[in-house]
Amino acid sequence: MIEIKNLKKSFGDNLVWENVNLTIEDGTTLAIVGKSGCGKSVLLKHLNALLYPDEGEVLIKGRNVFQLSYVDLRIVRQKFGVLFQGAALFDSISAFENIAFPLRYFTSKTEKEIRSRVMDCLEMVNLSNIGNKGTSELSGGMRKRVGLARAIVLEPEYLLYDEPTSGLDPETSDEINDLIIHMTKNLSITSVVISHDMHSVLRVAEHVVFLDEQKLSWQGSIDELRVADHKRLKEFTKASEYQI
Repeated sequence: MIEIKNLKKSFGDNLVWENVNLTIEDGTTLAIVGKSGCGKSVLLKHLNALLYPDEGEVLIKGRNVFQLSYVDLRIVRQKFGVLFQGAALFDSISAFENIAFPLRYFTSKTEKEIRSRVMDCLEMVNLSNIGNKGTSELSGGMRKRVGLARAIVLEPEYLLYDEPTSGLDPETSDEINDLIIHMTKNLSITSVVISHDMHSVLRVAEHVVFLDEQKLSWQGSIDELRVADHKRLKEFTKASEYQI
């Protein structure tokens, strides 16, 4: 379980948000929504202490990540997989080597063990035959799936998705959504998804939080989202390409 308590973050005189309180239950998928610039990615980066707050705590199984030693924090961060908005692949190496990179850096696995794990991850994202391809040869959807394979290669407990369907056509977006659902259910992973795509949010998430006006303005289940009497939340969802 991830517990966010009284979190406040600013950059200089610019307040991003304050008094953010949120609990993310194990094995669930939470979507963070809100307008561009509201601090969704900033909040995501606090979960594994890539950013530190002005005030507040993030507790991972009861431990405040901002008070961990360097060694302990490295261990906690290995429990997180991240799918970046642009996939963030290394263009100078193959898809296989992109996925193998965390195994080479963080583990002492043999080459045989690395190959087996990478191939398992490629199979999970339905890309078994592209390991030797360069990243420049991959479509946008394939790059996202390779990024997802790399995110799960260390068998994380938590997966963080930053705009996973951004820039993808509807069919490819649905493939990514299906993979998010599959990872959460079949790998017992806790997922946190940032998205502007309400169609994706409705498909993959169980709970939603809405960041607005420098605070966590609303939170609830998908069913509660559909009937929420919250003016700015309704304006945001109605502005989406997909109506609720």
